[in-house]
Amino acid sequence: MTGTQVRPLADAVPPDDRRSASAREAGRARKRRRRKEALTAYLFLAPWFAGLLFISAGPLLASLYLSFTDYSLIGGSNWVGLDNYTRMFDDPRFLKALENTTIYVFVSVPLQLAFALLLALVLDRGVRGLAIYRSVYYLPSLLGSSVAIAILWRKVFGDDGLFNHFLSLFGVDGRSWIGDPSTALGTLIVLNVWTFGSPMVIFLAGLRQIPASYYEAASMDGAGKVRQFFHITVPLLTPVIFFNLILQLIGAFQSFTQAFVVSGGNGSPSDSTLFYTMYVYTKGFNSFEMGYASAMAWFLVVIIACLTAVNFLTSKYWVFYGDK
Repeated sequence: MTGTQVRPLADAVPPDDRRSASAREAGRARKRRRRKEALTAYLFLAPWFAGLLFISAGPLLASLYLSFTDYSLIGGSNWVGLDNYTRMFDDPRFLKALENTTIYVFVSVPLQLAFALLLALVLDRGVRGLAIYRSVYYLPSLLGSSVAIAILWRKVFGDDGLFNHFLSLFGVDGRSWIGDPSTALGTLIVLNVWTFGSPMVIFLAGLRQIPASYYEAASMDGAGKVRQFFHITVPLLTPVIFFNLILQLIGAFQSFTQAFVVSGGNGSPSDSTLFYTMYVYTKGFNSFEMGYASAMAWFLVVIIACLTAVNFLTSKYWVFYGDK
């Protein structure tokens, strides 16, 4: 043993093994750090998950079950199967509410988007005080679904309203536009079109993303403003149009406050302003037919889902993205 040198233990371990041990330890440290970060994230998300479960998902599933019962707010419930759903199509007020809502959606939404796009094109020309105009035009979107604006609308289109005073300047005799069944729904359509601020701001943001070089090249090729609009602006803006269309379509089907306040809560005159959501509310909280109201609510969900699916399926034919 004389003259034999004893090497340290660390030197006895091959370099590759030392590197492997170090990599394993680093990997374990990263896993511990990720678990800690995930735990922290879940703790912060816990209130949201609790709200989703107990405030959204729970009542949602409960309403689905109730739609197959005759449940009322003041009594018990019995399973009736599909009776609530078949009953809808024998209910004349339900059919009237569905008709009014369909007309309201398919007339007001295209007009609202067209008006919003027109204003966005005007503001995109670089007018002075753009931020002020944008705020002023966006304001109706914030107030359009409020009770105050609905009451104001009654004052504007009532028998002695501002609109009739305006017509009297030209010698035209007005009428109660809200009280006339032939025009009452039209006043609500005008109200929805008036709340064009939200889609207008989105359109304006989309217009700002279109390179000016496209218009310059088109001008050099002799394309006028109209051709530039239909061959440059509209195609490049179709993703924004599609986004606004989906949002406004869903929102219009859920309209409630305006019609409820303007009609006094009963869809008058002659149910001309009876909207789908108003009838759901009436059946659920006035007639206490909560099972029937739940069935109507789920039928509305199906309608909105089908229209949204149709829009997504057809979007590949008219929506153009930058990667296509």
